[in-house]
Formats: sequence, structure tokens, C-alpha cells
Amino acid sequence: MFITGKLLITEIREFSMANFEFTQLGIIHSPYKQKEGLPIQSAFSKEKGIIEVFDQYLEGLDNLNEFSHIIILYLFHKALPWKLHQKPFLSDSPKGIFSIRSPNRPNPIGFSVVRLLKIEENKITVEGIDVLDKTPLLDIKPYVPDFDSFPQASQGWLQGKIDERETPISDSRFS
Repeated sequence: MFITGKLLITEIREFSMANFEFTQLGIIHSPYKQKEGLPIQSAFSKEKGIIEVFDQYLEGLDNLNEFSHIIILYLFHKALPWKLHQKPFLSDSPKGIFSIRSPNRPNPIGFSVVRLLKIEENKITVEGIDVLDKTPLLDIKPYVPDFDSFPQASQGWLQGKIDERETPISDSRFS
């Protein structure tokens, strides 16, 4: 839920209740106006987008242009109620929510790794955008291959299901 531009999340813990507050840092502009037809991951997108950072965070962009790629964290603002098992893209059977990348999650937070093309004032032009237009931006981090890449990592149930010749796009299953 958004309250005056802030996202409030409540988590129940064993002995206490903790509140988390996220401040929207900007807005992501993309050519995608609806969920159907979105690439299911940024790796499958060649589309450009603009990340508009609110003016009060402009100084935080210093030195970001030294990186070729960035990680953007955002709110799945059009997410639907979630279930512990959902049928993801690239599978015909339901999987546990934490083993898939559905936007419909207990905490609807998404991330994408995108190629940074240029920064002009408060606007970051990127390639590989895979989010809906007007998606709320939560954070930006530099992508660092030495920290963020694990080529030998297991792909779990996705092993052998990703065909590099075909661009998987979303359908109506999460709408």
C-alpha cells in the first residue's frame, strides 16, 4: 500500500511486529503498457526504458555512469494476490512461490539487471527493460560481475527450459 509516496510493509515476527518503510526513489518508464507481452526477464529484452529519479536523489547518481549495467529494484505495483504455489512461465506444473519469479508474491518486489546507456540529469536511459510503464523505483545498485555472476550456479527446475532462440514473453497467467 502506498501512503504519501511511501510503501509500508508489515511483517509479523515471533515476538514482535516490525514495520518496514520504503520510499519511492523514482519511476520507470517503458514501452510496455500491459502485462501481456512483457519479456519475462530483462535478459530477453532489447527494449529501452527511462528511469526517472526524483530530484532529491539526484546526487546519489554520482559515479553510476562508470558501470555498464545496473540492478534496479522496483515494486510490482500491478501484482495480484499471491499463492504459495503458482504455475510459472516455462513450466506446465505449479512451483513454490520462492522458486519462481512471479510478480504476485508476499512482498511484490522485483529486480532487473539492465544495461546503462546514458545518464542525463535525473534520467537514466537503459536497455533490457522488462517492467510495466510507470513502475515505482525502489533502488538502484551497480551490477558488479565479480560479485553478481555465478556461471556454475544450478538452474533448478529451469534447467534445459530456456531456449536462447526464442524470447519468452508473459501471457495472462499473472493478470
